Formats: sequence, structure tokens, C-alpha cells
Amino acid sequence: MANKKILVTGATGATGASAVQALLEMNIPVRAMVHGKDARASQLTAQGAEVVVGDLSDFDSVSQAMRGITGAYFLYPIQVPGIVEATAYFAEAAIEAGVQAIVNMSQISARRAALSHASRDHWIAERLFDRSGIPVTHLRPTLFAEWLMYLSKTIKEKAILPLAFGDARYAPIAGEDLGRVIAAILSDPAPHAGKTYPLFGAKELSEYEVADILSDVLGTKITYVPMENEAFKEMLKGMGFTPHFQQHMGHVAEDCVNGVFSGMNDSVEQISGRKPLAMRDYIVKNEALFSPGVPALV
Repeated sequence: MANKKILVTGATGATGASAVQALLEMNIPVRAMVHGKDARASQLTAQGAEVVVGDLSDFDSVSQAMRGITGAYFLYPIQVPGIVEATAYFAEAAIEAGVQAIVNMSQISARRAALSHASRDHWIAERLFDRSGIPVTHLRPTLFAEWLMYLSKTIKEKAILPLAFGDARYAPIAGEDLGRVIAAILSDPAPHAGKTYPLFGAKELSEYEVADILSDVLGTKITYVPMENEAFKEMLKGMGFTPHFQQHMGHVAEDCVNGVFSGMNDSVEQISGRKPLAMRDYIVKNEALFSPGVPALV
């Protein structure tokens, strides 16, 4: 695509912010779509991105953001319903704007038979993009390393890692690695058109092993506490997560135990040119979030 200009949605989040940075480092112009002007949006402007305020559930704002765009990254927040409608808006706006490539953030559990409403709707969203006629690449990552961020308060205050993942093993993937994959595809989308990529981090780990890494890095014993599914959803409710997200994560936990989130490949390195971040390195980079005296995210 000559004279590229890329639209990045969710531009202040873990994958979007990394994608913006990687694209700008390639000297590719970026329009960053954000929910509101804040310090994170100002940082994107300082980096050289064009920042626009918009909402994926508002067709007019999506259409405005899409003008003059050649490629786009679609990310819908997992915490709330509405991805199917937002996908339809995004696809129609992209068609009208003549967009030539889309990268769609899906998830490894997306499938027709998924019991999670969010996972099933991600699968439907994939099908809508496939039918748009625009070359699309679907990303299906396993669980994000950023999950630890949500539990930072519990890790700091109670020295426990409470999850309903049993002794399942999966390879947590960092948002920054996904951002580089997104940027690499949108910089040269043709080889990736029509493909679906399962994506994994550096190494499969159990939550027991993650807790051991946390303990070693923090110098404090952190204990993984396997939870029953209903107790896990109640914990999420107490943390302020939506019923939609609680329902989703309950079935994610079941899928995780059943091996849906397990597996390994080298796609992150093959696409982005860099190996994914090891979980230990991720925790070291974000050590302050799990240390006493630093405000937790939740």
C-alpha cells in the first residue's frame, strides 16, 4: 500500500499503544482512535500520532475516523457486549473509505460452539469481516500476560494469585508483542491476507510457576490459589467487572482447564522479527505494580 495511513483503535491499551509506537518507528502515519483526551492520548500525540476521539458503537464517529485510511486495526473491549454491531459498523465504514487491509483482534477461544458469549461473538465478528470483501487477518492470542495487572492488589495485599485455571499450562502473551505483530502485518498486509494466527508467548507455564516467578522477582512468597469457577466469578464481580465479562471469564477458565488456551508456535517471531517476551521479563518490567506502596489498577 503506497501512502499508507493506519487507523489504530484501542490506541491507549496494551496492544494499540504498542502498535502505534511500532508503526511510527516504521515512519508509517497513524491515526489513533481513543475514548477521550487524557495523559495517554497526549503521549500518543507527542509520539507523532494523529489522535481522534471516537466510539466503535457510533457509526458516524467510526466513519469519520476511517477517512483517508489504508489499513486498520480493530479491537473491541472484552468487558462489554456489542462487538457484532461494532464489527458491522467498522466493516461498512472501511468499505466506504476504500480501506485495503484490516487486522482483527480475536481470541483463541473464538468458535461457533463457544459457551462464552464474548468468544462466540468474536467468531461471528470474524465471519462478518470475512464477508466484507476487505483482506483481513485474524489474531487469536492465548491469555494476555496483562491478566496479572488485574490481580495486582490481591498479589500485593494478600500475597496470593487467585484464579480458576487449575493446573492448566499456557504461554501468556504480552500486549507489546501483539502490538508489534499488528504493526508488521499492517505495514505489509498482502502475505497475511485471509489468514488466522493463533499467537502465544515465550513458554507454557502453570499458574503455580507464574506464582513462583512472582515470588522470585518480588522477594516475597506468592501462592497460587486455585478457585472454583463460581467463586472466581464472584471475585470478578467484587472487583467491578461487568456481568458480560464474568460470564466470559467463567467459560474461559473452563476452556483453559480443557486445554483450549494451550499450545505453542513461533508466529510472533516469524511475523514481528522478535521473540515474545518471557513471563519473567514481563514481571520484571512491571514489578512496581505488584510492590507495596504502588496503587493497583483494580
